Amino acid sequence: MAQQSLKDPYLFDFLTLHEAYVEKDVEQGLIDHIQKFLLELGQGFAFVGRQVHLHVGQVDYYIDLLFYHFKLRCFIVIELKVEKFDPRDVGQINFYLSAVDDTMRLPDDKPTIGLLLCKTKDNITAEYALRNISSPIGVAEYTTKLVEKLPKELKGSLPTIEEIEAGISKKDRAKVQKARRKK
Repeated sequence: MAQQSLKDPYLFDFLTLHEAYVEKDVEQGLIDHIQKFLLELGQGFAFVGRQVHLHVGQVDYYIDLLFYHFKLRCFIVIELKVEKFDPRDVGQINFYLSAVDDTMRLPDDKPTIGLLLCKTKDNITAEYALRNISSPIGVAEYTTKLVEKLPKELKGSLPTIEEIEAGISKKDRAKVQKARRKK
């Protein structure tokens, strides 16, 4: 059931990311569009927090995104990566799962599930990295195909998601674009 609750890839076309985006940009975009993100995740997910603090030993750690899944009755730790999947990421998320299980999980909760959302991944590398890990961890890609595939000359001339949602007129959009060019 845990595997069925996660998918691959996730489609984040509602994000408007620039070419040189960083992890915080993806995280902020997902939070800004939390309702759309929850719909993309699927049924049963409830948002708990972002940059959730964990104090382990003498060190502070921060989970990118934390959710609770009502059907599975467990926490879901999501770590965002703006690069290709790296096997070392599995160690990081496995550490977070152990810490959440020990500090947040209630007696009736199931073990915490981890989801690494990476820009790209190699399935064979991911399989080897996860092979002997006993914690439930998934590795999935995310894509923002619509924005990424646009030619450079069109990226600045099209309205943003926010402008479309606000129903901005062509005249107003032209003003916004003119102001952007002056910056």
